[in-house]
Amino acid sequence: MQDLKSSDYKIYSKFIENLAKKLTKFYYSKLDKPFKVTNKLRGKGYDPVTSADKSFEKFIRKEIRKKFPTHQVIGEEFGLNKNKSDFTWILDPIDGTRSFVIGNPTWSNLISLNYKGNPIVGLANFPILKKYYFNISSKTAYVSENGKKRKLRVNHKANFSKIKMSAAFHGGLSLIKQKKIPKILKLMQFPCVDALSYSHFTEGKVDVVLQCSNKIWDINPLIPIIKAAGGIVTTWKNKEATKGGNIICSANKSIHNRVLKILRPVAS
Repeated sequence: MQDLKSSDYKIYSKFIENLAKKLTKFYYSKLDKPFKVTNKLRGKGYDPVTSADKSFEKFIRKEIRKKFPTHQVIGEEFGLNKNKSDFTWILDPIDGTRSFVIGNPTWSNLISLNYKGNPIVGLANFPILKKYYFNISSKTAYVSENGKKRKLRVNHKANFSKIKMSAAFHGGLSLIKQKKIPKILKLMQFPCVDALSYSHFTEGKVDVVLQCSNKIWDINPLIPIIKAAGGIVTTWKNKEATKGGNIICSANKSIHNRVLKILRPVAS
């Protein structure tokens, strides 16, 4: 896996930390008001997008373009602006649009910087909660809340017999398949709310997070934060999580392997 020099990490982590503050300020100054909702799927299901999603993405793209004009950008709402750069920003302007629509405060802005396809710097910013998660290197990550930073560390001491699992299938696992993993259903005892669950995992509040149908912009921004906090993140097939899909993150290898084994009947 490609990595950055410490001096490069400093540049990019400072940028995303400043961006988190700007995004929260932008929300309260421009977007904390009635918004328009449309359905991307048009009668074939429900995948909402709001005027705020688009405004956030335009704002983020503008900030990146000012600072790093040669970098590529992939956003959920406006796609890819392609060039030959090794650096690509991946954006989810509002992760948890359904939560946003109904006034649930758990939605976030997700942003990652990928170098040669690998996410190296990530940001999960929660404007309503007034907190954000980010990493400053491959081994150090923080949460900032009420102006104070805390170092993130997963609960390495967790053991399977007492694990706290946060899980949601997001419509990505049929009832027939769910019946093949009854042990998982019994362990799903803690709420799962989009990126906030992964973020809580990095604080050691839960020991395992399972989600289905993550897109690249749902998970890439969280991968470097999870890894810097000492967590393990893969697909249910134990492959790299960068392409999205069904995702698992665990606090240690023992738990990870145990849960992967239970998931095997539905991981193929």
